[in-house]
Amino acid sequence: MTFVWGAVLAAGLLLTLSPWLWPAGRTPTAAPTHRGRIVRLLEDAGMARFSPPSLVIGAGVCAVVCAAIAWLVAPVAALAVVAGAAGAVAPFAWLRARCSRLLRTRRGLWPDVCDLLIASVRAGMSLPDAVSSLAESAPAELRPAFAAFARDMAASGHFDSSILRLKANLADPVADRIVETLRMARQVGGTELTAVLRALASSVRADAALRAEVESRQSWIRGAAILGVVAPWVILALLAMRPEGASAYGSPAGIALILVGAAVSFVAYRLMLRLGRLPEPRRWFG
Repeated sequence: MTFVWGAVLAAGLLLTLSPWLWPAGRTPTAAPTHRGRIVRLLEDAGMARFSPPSLVIGAGVCAVVCAAIAWLVAPVAALAVVAGAAGAVAPFAWLRARCSRLLRTRRGLWPDVCDLLIASVRAGMSLPDAVSSLAESAPAELRPAFAAFARDMAASGHFDSSILRLKANLADPVADRIVETLRMARQVGGTELTAVLRALASSVRADAALRAEVESRQSWIRGAAILGVVAPWVILALLAMRPEGASAYGSPAGIALILVGAAVSFVAYRLMLRLGRLPEPRRWFG
């Protein structure tokens, strides 16, 4: 208990002196990079309305709740620490899973968007009107973003800034390629827009079909990874619920076993996912 109060006092003194130790003008260069990664993660997950501090606060709350539940189930300090660390990582893991799910869902929708743009351009509509019309004709998952573009375009009348905000809202590699194609056609003109969009649609459609087939065959890898990580910790929690088990895992040898097991579980889980992961297209124009 003395160690806990000492740590709390040290943290309070550090927070009190932080404005003088790390003034705003001397913020480390790595901080914007980390904040940029969190912002990009929120945008890719379709949660751009949330700020990075709110995500960090949510991760802290999850860590405290998970640690408290673990302590109530099995009063072992090391197990509570591991549960708190897992709770802190859980919001970021959920956002990454949401990003992957949105990418898989949208991957099959972009060819339809290209076909709708081709039809609108062939009908004689201008590019702003063609993109704005997608608020009503695009697939339901994409309509809110195009409706926001239509409102932005009606308010500002500036195509380039409006479509850049649309690209930020969509946060998708294929959407980036479509947006940059439209920007280029708007700025320099040309008659090859429909041909480029048609080639892009066929390429994305073929890539989506191939990825869907491969992912369906490799779905067992993620299931095996989750089962292999969760099962030992469920057994450990059941053993720690008994008084003799709690005392054994509360000993120095038990604490070392829990911490080493947590490290091995994390490395094995990440390694198994990396072995079965398909390379995702990067946002080169993001």
